[in-house]
Amino acid sequence: MEDFILREIDRLGEMLLMIARKLGLLDINAPDYSLNDVKEEFDKAGMPLDLEKVLMQENPVWYLVQSEGLSDHALESFIDILFHSDLEENMKTAILNDALAYLDGKGYYSFRLHSLGNN
Repeated sequence: MEDFILREIDRLGEMLLMIARKLGLLDINAPDYSLNDVKEEFDKAGMPLDLEKVLMQENPVWYLVQSEGLSDHALESFIDILFHSDLEENMKTAILNDALAYLDGKGYYSFRLHSLGNN
């Protein structure tokens, strides 16, 4: 129960940050990454990921969840990082929409990802 409460507090904090950004009260720009930067960070974190293989999948979100075993929170973080990379805009949008459909379908509302879709 304590873990659940802590996760909910984190999610409320994320929501408040998103609202503050939308209102112009907080101007924190997310850094831009290259796809190589993304791969290097996952390698450093002990999660080697064949990013090219993921992006070549017909549905990268399902691949990450089923084949790589990403949790909802890890998927949310991965999509957020990928969204701020130099990946083509149409691919970013498609992956973001797939992730939102997947997470929303499970009842996991991601304030972070929904705010990316509204920018």
